[in-house]
Amino acid sequence: MKRLSAVILCAVTASTGTVIADTAYDDERFEVTVLAAGMPSPIEMELAPDGRIFFIELGGKLKTYRPDTKQIVEIGTLDVFTPQENGLIGMALAPDFAKTGHIYLQYSPKTYEGQHISRFTITDGLLDPASEKLLLKFPVQRRECCHHAGSMEFDAKGNLFIATGDNTHPGGDSAGYAPIDERPDRFPFDAQKSASNMNDLRGKILRITPTADGKYTVPDGNLFPKDGSKGKPEIYVMGCRNPWRIQVDPVTGFLYWGEVGPDAGGDGNRGSRGYDEINQARKAGNFGWPYFVGPNAVYVDYDFEAKTLGAKFDPEKPINDSPNNTGGKELPPAQPAWIYYPYGKSKEFPQLGEGGRTACAGPVFRFDAKRHGDVNGGGFPQHLDNCMIIFDWNRPFIHWARLDKDSNLVKIEPFIKGFTFKRPQAFAFAPDGSLFMMDYGSTWGPNPDSRLLHIRYIRGNRPPVARATAKNHIGKAPLKVALSSEGTLDKDPKEKLTYRWRIATGIVGGDDRVIATEANPTVTFDKPGIYNVELTVTDAAGASSAAVVPVLVGNDPPKVKFNYPRDGDFIDLNRAINYELHIQDGEDGDSEYEMPEMNTRTVVTATLRKPGGMTEDPPALAMMKKSDCFNCHAVDRKVIGPSYLDVAAKYKKDVKALDAAAERVVKGSTGVWGPTPMLPHGQHTLDEVKHMVGWVFALKPDANIGQTVKGVIGAVQVPGDGKSAAENTLVIEANYTDKGASPVGALTGRATVTLRNRTVEAESADAIHGARVLGGGSASGRNFIGAIDHHHHLKFAGINLVNVGGVTLRAASAGQGGHIELREGKPDGNLLAKVEVKQTGGWEKWVELAAKIEHAGGPIDLFIVFVNPGKSGLMNLDWVRFEPK
Repeated sequence: MKRLSAVILCAVTASTGTVIADTAYDDERFEVTVLAAGMPSPIEMELAPDGRIFFIELGGKLKTYRPDTKQIVEIGTLDVFTPQENGLIGMALAPDFAKTGHIYLQYSPKTYEGQHISRFTITDGLLDPASEKLLLKFPVQRRECCHHAGSMEFDAKGNLFIATGDNTHPGGDSAGYAPIDERPDRFPFDAQKSASNMNDLRGKILRITPTADGKYTVPDGNLFPKDGSKGKPEIYVMGCRNPWRIQVDPVTGFLYWGEVGPDAGGDGNRGSRGYDEINQARKAGNFGWPYFVGPNAVYVDYDFEAKTLGAKFDPEKPINDSPNNTGGKELPPAQPAWIYYPYGKSKEFPQLGEGGRTACAGPVFRFDAKRHGDVNGGGFPQHLDNCMIIFDWNRPFIHWARLDKDSNLVKIEPFIKGFTFKRPQAFAFAPDGSLFMMDYGSTWGPNPDSRLLHIRYIRGNRPPVARATAKNHIGKAPLKVALSSEGTLDKDPKEKLTYRWRIATGIVGGDDRVIATEANPTVTFDKPGIYNVELTVTDAAGASSAAVVPVLVGNDPPKVKFNYPRDGDFIDLNRAINYELHIQDGEDGDSEYEMPEMNTRTVVTATLRKPGGMTEDPPALAMMKKSDCFNCHAVDRKVIGPSYLDVAAKYKKDVKALDAAAERVVKGSTGVWGPTPMLPHGQHTLDEVKHMVGWVFALKPDANIGQTVKGVIGAVQVPGDGKSAAENTLVIEANYTDKGASPVGALTGRATVTLRNRTVEAESADAIHGARVLGGGSASGRNFIGAIDHHHHLKFAGINLVNVGGVTLRAASAGQGGHIELREGKPDGNLLAKVEVKQTGGWEKWVELAAKIEHAGGPIDLFIVFVNPGKSGLMNLDWVRFEPK
């Protein structure tokens, strides 16, 4: 967001008594802390008055993040029906939650073909299943997928808003346009049965007022009379497709929601292209689906039997004459969307970019000087007053929608410069004005990279962040070491930084032998030893932070590499993998000159791994890699300190170990694992360190390790049975441990190669452009690549085609179909192969299509490109198999 040169004069007296003034807004002052990670399928999030964060998972679990222990606790489970986007889909805490412990859940029971909205009670921190009070239920069709929405929110008056989806299959013959298929027994493909049916609760946003006895009343101001004479009295908004995320502004009472729109990529003779919407309802109304979309763009009354075009629907007088409609035919006038955008670039809202779409509405920030202005509180600044968070789960993006005093949209602005995320899922402002955010992770389904984040705005001076690295820091004396502070960050860049490098032999003070005061010095170590070299970076205000890097003098580390196999080679199941290594060590010799002892000191293992295409490091591990943790530790072997697996094994039964270990990391320690001290890490907060130590404590020895053999030349078997091997990649790792030289001791060199199966899951691509990872029971890995439009593509890095003569692709299409092209190096690179995908009769009715490849080299970056100019909804892709010559 653009910095403002003007000073925002906001001098206040905070609750702590601190008098501050907000200076020019600077979005680099936002600080993001990862509170927790790895929550499977987090759906909705609520902040309780006592600071606990409640969230639900689609599979039926209710969990809390406890700020006192920094831990996530499962507090209840519902037995839910999960296919077709069903499950535990909505949650809201009662306005009097602090007193009553009441929580409202929307879920899909297995015993009823529909949705329940029930009130439960949290007792002694746990969900009491016996406390359930069923307020409302409504039937759905479970013959076909999808759209159940589920989001729930209370307003300031105690009214509960409930989002429900149109429960309509988006595919079939609708081709991404209006799903109004009126043919006999095609009701799952007709949204007129639900969204535009005034006598049905689906495709709506309901508004009810829960009562103390576990029932509800209907407030004044809903769309239809309370007596039900014209429509269901609970309906506040109708004409919704899939209102997946809703919010209510507690000040104005206005309702906001994100509307996930249809798939048509362009305007056609059946009507408008698809738009996602972010809507504002100041009062009850009809928002048009399935007859209108976006700015009341019109569809036509298409006859699916005769395949003929009828009249255009009229936004002023929409008529529902479907045989699946159980309500009145004459509907309220349709309201246009507030914000709307298609797959492509938006003329009206170009800030929202292009690509996939899953629009969501977030909360409105209201600046309160007394609560949000504390210099130590982290509350968002006055510059963002009356700004609403809008976001997209799929594209993805996060933006501010700036509102005027009457809640009209002024403009759309970027959220936070440099802030990275996967798929924004939910937001909640805390009483102090800071923000909690749930990041869903990479794909639809359980994600190891989901995160719970706390975002604060930091006023005043901020200490620098020290980074220390070293090149040539292990070897014989004399050892010339290049020390570097590269990556050191000064958050207030106008300040001058000073640098101090010292050799630290103890925790308190060490010998304080300063060896350099430059940012990037080169230092020669003349005597053998194990040295902890500490960098302290200090700003002009005296704030500082430190980082440490080890220097090991007295032994050259061994060098290990594979002569064969190579990265990207393919596995042929039920065959041994032959290997040959080249090992060089300054003290022990060179394996090319027949050093027999090297065979006994060389260990090679074969390990199955999940395909790593779309995965990234868990947040805690990413923080550790950015810090200095791996300067002194490795996961599975001792470096300066113990291996992380050894740490995990030592403390796995000690429930109090986490807090104590985190304290040691922050403050430093000695004597826990030997005489070498661990220096303090004051650059990290205690919460960050607990998160990192928690990752270490959760480590377990790899259960997928197969055969382990010794020798510079040999063979390893593919571990596991054929099925498990076929679903994974194979990592072959070679370790050589030298004889050691005092005082450094033995050092280990390592090399790895990763081999692919010939059948590669489409969703394991190293990069996915435009398309989406979707779930499906008939797909080989229960996931596939879908939502494919023209020129969407996948990238697979490092594919070795030396022993490949052709490809087989498993694809399906109930849409436009098209071609799949395999290209070298880039999406428009050299064409290697091409297959045509015709309609197969269903989105998961798979066919196998083959083509030859003429290419004798590699590894290359292989691009799979989907082609059908101007079309959307082309096909799904399950896997690619690289056939041997």
